[in-house]
Amino acid sequence: MKTLGQILLSALVLVAGLYVWITYVPSAYPLLDKVGVLDVLGIDGPPVEVAPEQASRGGGATSVIAGPVSERALSDRIAAIGDGRALRSVTVRSNAVGVITELSLDAGGYVQPGTTILKLQDEAEQIALEQARIELEDAGVEADRIKRLEATGATTSVRLRETELALRSAELAVRQAEFDLSQRQVAAPIAGWVGIIDLEEGDRVNAQDELVTITDRSKILIDFRVPERVVSRIELGQVFSLSPLGLGDLTLTGSINAIDTVVDRASRTLLVQGIVANEDDLLRAGMAFSVNMSFPGETVLSIPPLSLQWSSEGPYVWAVRDGKVERVAVVIAQRNSDEVLVRSDDLKSDDIVVTEGVQTLRPGAEVSVASQGDSAANPVSTIERTKI
Repeated sequence: MKTLGQILLSALVLVAGLYVWITYVPSAYPLLDKVGVLDVLGIDGPPVEVAPEQASRGGGATSVIAGPVSERALSDRIAAIGDGRALRSVTVRSNAVGVITELSLDAGGYVQPGTTILKLQDEAEQIALEQARIELEDAGVEADRIKRLEATGATTSVRLRETELALRSAELAVRQAEFDLSQRQVAAPIAGWVGIIDLEEGDRVNAQDELVTITDRSKILIDFRVPERVVSRIELGQVFSLSPLGLGDLTLTGSINAIDTVVDRASRTLLVQGIVANEDDLLRAGMAFSVNMSFPGETVLSIPPLSLQWSSEGPYVWAVRDGKVERVAVVIAQRNSDEVLVRSDDLKSDDIVVTEGVQTLRPGAEVSVASQGDSAANPVSTIERTKI
């Protein structure tokens, strides 16, 4: 009796285990059906779902979704931070020592070249100029008198030479007096905007004191650096886009104005100078700019991201040609969110490639394209580089 009870208990445990296995492990159905356990227990197996591509394989060509192959220009794009400065900037200094008697400009104003900025006290220089003119007039009268005497033979050639030298010296004295007087006033050397002025009438200035800074910001020069890999591809007049960091919503277009001749050994970059028009007077010297340049590269093929497949030999796509698929190897040039740029000798820009339904495809298999997706690719693909 004890042995019979153990057998019955073991049978109950076995049945319970089979029940749990069948209930929670659907993959056990094929094995149990094969050994005949399902028939003994009177259990029917679950219905078998047939994949659409398997059903279609049995009835003809496999239905797939495909996308077009197009061409894109693989461009190299660089980004850098540049420093802006005015087209011309001049710090005006005093050439003489004196007291300011007239100040004829306002801070932040615009001046034309040659405009008098300020005048220094010049009474002594005016007196010296008047005296020099008197001496010049006297020297001229004496020279005329000696010339008349020389014509009659009443004077010597030595005396004539002395009067000519005196006349020339008097002329130079007038020029010196005029120059000294001109140094008592300061004129704007260029056209531009005046900065902040820290001067007042009555202030005393010394020689070489800074008076005011005038900047011509009609155009802004931008100094930035590019990596050495693009040195041979950059040229004068080349167009680039830029945005002031302080005005992020403003995008401008500039051109290359100058290129340095030496690559910096530490950073392996080349200094480049760009120029941009400042017609609306929104830019200032000293501003920072985000500079972007694009260098067109080779033309490659663009495929939908879902069409790219992998094998032990590398990436490939299924190309649909004459109603059949061909396995075409590709080399990835760049991945983007909406396209993959590839190179291939066997893939053409007018091909279509399978994007969905690739699980059961074999080389030479017949397919029917149910729909054809659009390759959502940008006209020009770019490679983002690290900012310099």
